[in-house]
Amino acid sequence: MQREVLKLSRHKNVPPKRKKVAAYVRVSSGKDAMMHSLSAQVSYYSKLIQDNPNWQYGGVYADEAKTGTKDSRPEFQRLLNDCKQGKIDMIITKSISRFARNTLTVLETVRELKKLGIDVYFEKENIHSLSEEGELMLTLLSSFTQEESLSVSENCKWRIRDQFKQGISTNFKMLGYEFKNNQITVIPKEAKIVKIIFQDYLSGMGINAIVRKLRDKGIPTKDGGIWNENTVRKILKNEKYTGNLLLQKTFISDHISKKQCRNEGQLPMYYVESNHEPIIDVDTFQKVQGEIKKRAKHNKATNSSKEYVFTGKIECGICGKNYRRKISASGTKYEKPIWICATFNSYGKKYCPSSRIPEETIKKLSCEVLGITKFDEQIFKNRVSKIFVPSKGNLKFILNDGNEVLKTWAYPSRRDSWTEEMKQMAKVRQERMIQSEHGTSSNCNSGNA
Repeated sequence: MQREVLKLSRHKNVPPKRKKVAAYVRVSSGKDAMMHSLSAQVSYYSKLIQDNPNWQYGGVYADEAKTGTKDSRPEFQRLLNDCKQGKIDMIITKSISRFARNTLTVLETVRELKKLGIDVYFEKENIHSLSEEGELMLTLLSSFTQEESLSVSENCKWRIRDQFKQGISTNFKMLGYEFKNNQITVIPKEAKIVKIIFQDYLSGMGINAIVRKLRDKGIPTKDGGIWNENTVRKILKNEKYTGNLLLQKTFISDHISKKQCRNEGQLPMYYVESNHEPIIDVDTFQKVQGEIKKRAKHNKATNSSKEYVFTGKIECGICGKNYRRKISASGTKYEKPIWICATFNSYGKKYCPSSRIPEETIKKLSCEVLGITKFDEQIFKNRVSKIFVPSKGNLKFILNDGNEVLKTWAYPSRRDSWTEEMKQMAKVRQERMIQSEHGTSSNCNSGNA
C-alpha cells in the first residue's frame, strides 16, 4: 500500500488592523455661535469615525483660537505629539483654512506627518496628503486660502479704521457702561465701584490694596471674575471714564499672527470729546494719571529689576504661583532677604496661606542637595530645574536629570532671628507705649479731680 503524506497547514484568521483615526477642529473666537459650531463639529467627527468599522476612534482635538498659527493652538500641538508617539494613523479635518491659515504652516506640518506615514484628509477639498497629487494641490489651495484670509482681514481693517475716522468705537466692554445699539449708557451700580477705585487710589491706597478690598467685599469684575492688579490698573488709565474716547490705541500687526500691537505713531489716533456720559470728572482723572507716574518713578528708583538666581525657580504648592524676593530697610522684619509667594505678597494669607522662606535657608539646602560646601549660582542653574514648596518647612528640589530630593527645615524662633538693632528698636517702642499710657492716665485723673 502506497504511503500518502498530507501537508497540514493551519491558517490563523488575523483580523485586519484598524486604522487609528482622529479629527481636528477649530473655531476662531469665543462667540456663542462659534462655540455651537465647535460642539457640532466634535459630535459630527466623533460619529463619523466611530461608525466606520475599519477605523479606531482616536479622539477629536478641538481648539478655540483667535489665530490659525500653530503655536497658539494647544490641542493642535497635542495632536502632533500624539502622532509622533504612534497613537494616530490618519487625521480628518474640515478644510485647509481650519488646519492652518498660511501655506508654509500647512506644508511644513503635512510633510512632517508624511515622514511618519500619517495621512491628513481635507474634507472640503477632498485631498489626501499621502496621495501623489496631494502636495501639489495643497500648495495651490493653501495659497488661495491665505490670499482670501488677507483680503478678509484688510476689509475688516478698512471698515474699523473708517469707523474710527467718524469717531465711532467698535468695542466698548468696560465696567460702568453698557454698549447697546451703538449707544453708551451708564450702569449706576457698576459706576459706583469705578468711583470707589479712583477715590481709594487718590487717598493713597496701592493697587494691591484696592484689589484686596474688592475681593474681600465679594465684588465681581465686569465678566464676573476675580480682581487682579492689571484689571484695576486698566480702569485707572482708561480715559473713557471721562466721557471722551481715544480711538486706535492698538492695531493688529498682520492677518496671520494677529498680534495686537500698541500704536506708537504707526497709525493715526482719533480723540472724541464728550462722546458719552462721564463717570469720573477730568480733573480727578488727571490727578490719578499724575499719581500713577509719580508712584512709577518712585518704584523704579527703589526697586531693582535684577533677576536673582531663584527668580522663576520656586513654585508655591498651594496656589501654583512663583515666589518673589523681598527685602526691606534695616530694622524691619524682612531685614534679610526672604522669598515669598506672589499671591500671598499681593493679596494676603486669605488667598494663599503659604510661608516665607529665608534666602540663606534655600542656599544652605541647595548646597546639601548638590553636594557642595559653598553655594554656586552657576552650578545651581545647571543642575536644578525647579524648587517646589509642597507645605510649610518642606522644599522639593527637582533636578535636571529627573531626580527629586525632598528637604525639610525648621523656621528659626522669633527670638533667634532678631538682630540687636531690631531688639533695641522694639525696646524703644515698648518704652514709648508705656509713657503714652502713663500720660493718658494722668490726664484722666487730672480731669476727674
